[in-house]
Amino acid sequence: MNTPQITLYGCAPAFDLPDPSPFVTKTEVQLQMAHLPYRKVFAIPPEAPKGKLPYIDDDGEVVCDSTFIRAHLERKYALDLDAGLDTRQRAEAWAVERLLEDHLYWAMVWFRWVDPDNFARGPAHFVDRAPEESRQQLRENMQAAKRNELHAHGLGRHSREQIAELGTRSIDALATLLGERDHLFGDRPHAVDAIGFGVLAAVLTPFFDSPLRTAAERHPNLVAYVARMMHVYYPAHAWRQSLAA
Repeated sequence: MNTPQITLYGCAPAFDLPDPSPFVTKTEVQLQMAHLPYRKVFAIPPEAPKGKLPYIDDDGEVVCDSTFIRAHLERKYALDLDAGLDTRQRAEAWAVERLLEDHLYWAMVWFRWVDPDNFARGPAHFVDRAPEESRQQLRENMQAAKRNELHAHGLGRHSREQIAELGTRSIDALATLLGERDHLFGDRPHAVDAIGFGVLAAVLTPFFDSPLRTAAERHPNLVAYVARMMHVYYPAHAWRQSLAA
């Protein structure tokens, strides 16, 4: 088999994270799990074919969305990132993935983008290179667009306290499911651990303060899980030291 020529389009490091998007992190970690060589290129969502990151170019074949990227890689390279899991465990892994991507992720997004202090500290700086006279309007437009996404999702229709309550329930559930295991389904990582790591790292980053971070920090097993994954997949990233402390 020829050496794959895979280009991963993702974000630049930000918010004390290797990538601010849990979905880019998911795909990058799964590429490493699959032992597939790749190069990562900085991109912004408007440049992506579907307006979202990540996407890959696999020797001329463009694939969008982290879930379809995984399916493509497993099909083309005869991989199974859930090897060793039985039928029930695979179903449970899909359910956990949906909890992470369709619920906890959006709670994290609310506290990153709508909370005024966190927005000013983080996402507001995405337009720092724009002409000074247009920056404030761009920031207002970005935040309004994210509010609209959250409202359409449904989570954004709730109060700050209610969003924190719902997100905390998902965090507590994940801590219970992980238990004393190293990974969500045993002593080695499977595909779902890529997004588990991506979302929980985004919640736990010391860059932002939020009730979700406080909730996650109450579970030493979740903190250790993120530190363990960071050490394996991003060994040069400075944050792993603070997590392991």
